[in-house]
Amino acid sequence: MPFIPHTDHDTQLMLQAIGVDDINSLFDEIPDELRCGKLMGVPTAISEYEVGRLMRRQADKDRVELNFLGAGAYEHHIPAAVWELTTRGEFYSAYTPYQAEASQGTLQVIYEYQTMMASLTGQDVSNASLYDGASALAEATLMAVRVNRASKSRRVLIPQSVHPHYAAVTKAITASQSIELVQIPYDPNSGQTDLAALRSHAGTDITAVIIPQPNVFGVLEQVDEFADWAADQGALGIALVNPISLGLLRPPGEWGREGVPIVCGEGQPLGVPLSSGGPYFGFLTCREALVRQLPGRLVGRTVDRDGKLGFTLTLQAREQHIRRSRATSNICTNQGLMVTAATIYMSLLGPQGLRRVAAESHAKTRGLAAAAAMIDGVEPAFTAPHFHEVVLRLPVRAGAVIEKMRRQGILAGIALSSWYPELENCLLVCATETKTDADLHTYVQALGQQIEASRAAS
Repeated sequence: MPFIPHTDHDTQLMLQAIGVDDINSLFDEIPDELRCGKLMGVPTAISEYEVGRLMRRQADKDRVELNFLGAGAYEHHIPAAVWELTTRGEFYSAYTPYQAEASQGTLQVIYEYQTMMASLTGQDVSNASLYDGASALAEATLMAVRVNRASKSRRVLIPQSVHPHYAAVTKAITASQSIELVQIPYDPNSGQTDLAALRSHAGTDITAVIIPQPNVFGVLEQVDEFADWAADQGALGIALVNPISLGLLRPPGEWGREGVPIVCGEGQPLGVPLSSGGPYFGFLTCREALVRQLPGRLVGRTVDRDGKLGFTLTLQAREQHIRRSRATSNICTNQGLMVTAATIYMSLLGPQGLRRVAAESHAKTRGLAAAAAMIDGVEPAFTAPHFHEVVLRLPVRAGAVIEKMRRQGILAGIALSSWYPELENCLLVCATETKTDADLHTYVQALGQQIEASRAAS
């Protein structure tokens, strides 16, 4: 609503209609000691024109910076139609569809979203949805422990190359349920999970294995070997994926001999802007045999007694809302607005469009890495193939270079030493389809200048 339309007279009429003397009477249950009282420091009212000028001055303070950040949140082009449609009142004001018959439009969008995500990940069923990629991984881990009843250990192998934030959230959520997360180191040369370290757990009781693709370094893991090893040990594989990468790569449902039965990740790349960190949404898909352990909402398509098409919530346990201790998960909402945007985004791009976005992002990152490696002392940190992020090892402190490039209006990447102390002077850089050749040239030129300046100052 762009303005408040009610006059004082309108307000008085509404108060009379409900039998209340003034607006404060609507809040008389709040004790006086909890009320804030008169607001201090509120400026004098100004005109609409003056408000417009003030907001324009504030907006002019924002800088449009050249962004090469990644590590789980990615800048992709979002067609204008995505949010023009998503922010229509029919979607924008709609909340979780507790009563399906009243929310057919919302339910159909969710159903279409589920269909697309199941197809993208090579699974049978998708939920809708979870708060973000980190909570999706935690829920996938809980789900795997519930499903794999043959395993008694509640031990889950998690590669060290899983995003540290995801690992921390998963640990926080699963620790109270006596689930043990066992870290598997990465190979310092390739950047992939060390399969020898993984195989050292052969013959032990492992409940599940988390398989990132790509991992936090942007490196592509040996997913077929990963998936087959997990299956041979009687462990469930949990794929943690970037959905854009699936425009190029085989879906987790096709990894190894049998595929991976549970897939999760962050949906932000699918039409959701960066927005200073949120809101985003997590996705979770699985095989049909596991559907009763899938947390979150599920929408099904049916027909009524007149043969008309309809959509309804299905497999929605009452315990989800009331008997919380009996629920598969206490997440009983969905990021409906973000899911709507993702559905429209995927519909507009289609399979070929998604493939082009993935291919161009990969090509841009390869070009950036090759050009940066021409700078004296800069080299790729890892030898394994990567998707649209790459780790560069610099001859100087990465943090100092990042700060100096930020002053030039360039977000240069992420210094990995705060997460991985052994990766001192290593910079994680991401380039997507939004970067032009001129952008890449600007980045490499600034990187070279700042490295030289750091060398001269040391």
